[in-house]
Amino acid sequence: MSVPDYMQCAEDHQTVLVVVQPVGIVPEDQFFRIYKRIASVSQVNIRDSQRLLYIRYRHHYLPENNEWGDFQTHRKVVGLIAITTCSSAKEWPQTAERFHGQKEVYSSTLYDSRLLVFGLQGEIAEQQRTDMAFYPSFENCSDVEKRVEDFVESIFIVLESKRLDRATDKSGDKIPLLCVPFEKKDFVGLDTDSRHYKKRCQGRMRKHVGDLCLQASMLQDALVHYHMAVELLRGVNDFLWLGAALEGLCSASVIFHYPGGTAGKMAGRKPSVSQPADAGKRHRPGAQEVLIDPGALTANGISADTSTEIGRAKNCLSPEDIIEKYKEAISYYGKYKNAGVIELEACVKAVRVLAIQKRAREASEFLQNAVYINLGQLSEEEKIQRYSILSELYELIGFHRKSAFFKRVAAMQCVAPTIPEPGWRACYKLLLETLPGYSLSLDPKDFSKGTHRGWAAVQMRLLHELVYASRRMGNPGLSVRHLSFLLQTMLDFLSDQEKKEVTQSLENYTSKCPGGMEVITLPDGLKLPPVPFTKLPIVRSVKLLNLPVSLRPHKVKGLLGQNLSAASPFIYSPIIMHNRGEERCKKIDFQWVQGDVCEVQLMVYNPMPYELRVENMGLLTSGVEFESLPAALSLPAESGLYPVTLVGVPRTAGNITVNGYHTSVFGVTSDCLLESLPGVKTSGCLVEVIPALPRLQLNTSLPRSAHTPQPMSKEELSSSVSVQLFNGETQQLTVTLENIGSEDIETLELTSKTMSTKEKVFGEFLNWELEETLSHLPLKPGQAVTLTINIKVKLDFSGQENLLQDLNDDGISVTGLPISSPLRQVLKPRPDNKPVSSESGKVEYSHIKILLYFRGAMQNYSLDLYQMYVALHRYVCIKQKKSTGNQHLPLVQHLAP
Repeated sequence: MSVPDYMQCAEDHQTVLVVVQPVGIVPEDQFFRIYKRIASVSQVNIRDSQRLLYIRYRHHYLPENNEWGDFQTHRKVVGLIAITTCSSAKEWPQTAERFHGQKEVYSSTLYDSRLLVFGLQGEIAEQQRTDMAFYPSFENCSDVEKRVEDFVESIFIVLESKRLDRATDKSGDKIPLLCVPFEKKDFVGLDTDSRHYKKRCQGRMRKHVGDLCLQASMLQDALVHYHMAVELLRGVNDFLWLGAALEGLCSASVIFHYPGGTAGKMAGRKPSVSQPADAGKRHRPGAQEVLIDPGALTANGISADTSTEIGRAKNCLSPEDIIEKYKEAISYYGKYKNAGVIELEACVKAVRVLAIQKRAREASEFLQNAVYINLGQLSEEEKIQRYSILSELYELIGFHRKSAFFKRVAAMQCVAPTIPEPGWRACYKLLLETLPGYSLSLDPKDFSKGTHRGWAAVQMRLLHELVYASRRMGNPGLSVRHLSFLLQTMLDFLSDQEKKEVTQSLENYTSKCPGGMEVITLPDGLKLPPVPFTKLPIVRSVKLLNLPVSLRPHKVKGLLGQNLSAASPFIYSPIIMHNRGEERCKKIDFQWVQGDVCEVQLMVYNPMPYELRVENMGLLTSGVEFESLPAALSLPAESGLYPVTLVGVPRTAGNITVNGYHTSVFGVTSDCLLESLPGVKTSGCLVEVIPALPRLQLNTSLPRSAHTPQPMSKEELSSSVSVQLFNGETQQLTVTLENIGSEDIETLELTSKTMSTKEKVFGEFLNWELEETLSHLPLKPGQAVTLTINIKVKLDFSGQENLLQDLNDDGISVTGLPISSPLRQVLKPRPDNKPVSSESGKVEYSHIKILLYFRGAMQNYSLDLYQMYVALHRYVCIKQKKSTGNQHLPLVQHLAP
């Protein structure tokens, strides 16, 4: 026996083996359809008895394994069900001959056989035969299960007769010596009359009867016979059969202690329910507690009584003793080179029992022993099967990393150099199954939590093997996805040289198949999520920038009251829920404008040891239609935080949320969401986009002032021009208004305001006419209109007795020095002891500067030239000592926009 059954378990010793095979030409799908129905009859309750007969089905069984049927009866083929097709009476003789030839293969062990014929009708099909059943088609065969039950009952009759025949002690009869195939040549010429030989024959027969009792559901009798066989065989040092007797004793005890079975969830025992076996795999019966007939006959033919349970408990091994006996049996098997398959299967059975007992360390010792069992020259397929089963058994006992190791060995065996056609698909599939054992997931979100699990060196090796296997499969998209995953998740563990090699490989792959953000679905249904490059570059902060001062929108004060009624009611809640997502979605207190370029600043870092080129980097947004303007970056090697500004234009109004950014690095396009970046700092990513506003440019006919005034409030923008006028002088100021935006300017307002608290000093000196200007409204984009403002200086300085004191209050020197507005220039205060008048003989003309400010703000499709401020500061003419009268000095007016 050279091919082990890795799916065997202890309760298989209780089953009888039935082979189901096709005869002639039978469609594969139809054969397995009938096979599943046959295999569903996994246990049969024998009529007129409380005993159950368990059946193990196979559709492929090596005849050489059948030769070990005397050694362990559950290996013996006792039933044959043949499935064939026959369309006419002419084909029938040939079909019947094939069936008889199939029976000859297992003739030495067969108890009974059946032939199921599909497609034959007529006189032959109407004949009533016990060993054959005729059906018109594969669809019209409703009584297949009933036929199989009758067949199983006939097997039980033969089994029971053989058990009774061999269990009865016939004095004087010579007991035959049961042998395994390789022993026959060793017993040639032995003295068959010696006491030693007779004990050997008795011990082996007792063990054989124990097997038959176990198959016939007589557990107590089986335990008794196994105990007797152990004593007899131990006395004659018949180690191979002693190991078999000990294993039988263990199997009977396991069936008693674990009636649900030891082969896992799919192997539980349940009446008339089972899972059909796949090619090369065993079929386990369903889950039901073993029923023992207390009235069944014992070996002496005496009906058992209630003491049977007591006797069973006495003869049955304890859970701990079961494992010790398994160890002893395996040690005996190890003495025989030709018993390697028996030894290996015993190790597997013991592991399944230990898994039920949750004794993983001891189970691993059995598996370690199984690894080193030499089975001779195995084919590549048999090696793959062996390593795969070892992997499943290690998984069963919770040794996940060890399981992954053997699964990976099986994957490498699929592409061994000795295989003419390497199975790269099978290799890739097995490699995927090893991922959980190495704490590796193909979802990059599992690596964003901060704590790395598993051995990074092993994980990188496995990912490299996945890349290579997918390339050999002819799927470059898979190679790009796995290589991207390797670079993203293992970047911290790669050396500088490895980073260069991985990125070069990635660029080579993406030149043929660019990487994207689509989900890749494998043939077996596994889905590979996209891998965004959130570490190339690393983003540390995201900040939404306000519009330039000249483009910022402001609410019209007159319209504030209209919005109060539409505001939502305030509801107080003592429960405050804070989380990172709410902070990121917090609304920012400024607005963007539809159609204007908006900016978002990112602080990025390049972790690579060389210059990183980032192509097509832009913003990911939601809420409104947004046109992202892509940017290209070139970050120095291992640079510090580097500011990057991404821009875009909102095309519609509403609330816009900046969800992240997209990049193209090494040929891989990535969508990086902020919610998947735990280390990113942001003050909020939600901002309101208001409808498009008009943009107005203002030019004047006067020269610009050297002083730039600061805005009085956030709603105002200012520019300045200057002019000098004498008292009584008049001059015109031409203001040109040009619409440089994309919206019509519908309204225009012009107001003036003095910028001083000394209003009693000033008079009105600005006037204008708006009728001509307003007639050109609405002002279309690109059009301009002019406005004329008359400036007339008319001041009266008489009767201002306290003027000097008023000016002194502002800290302004009145010594006759030329000074300007107190708001624009601060001069030295007047010393307390300095005389008010200037020195004798000098006549200085003090002057007055007038500042004219143009300040404006726009909102909601309208133009408001809010304020035209005029600040007029008067300075007193100083009476000179030798003067005959008051002299009015020239008035200088400083005009500032």
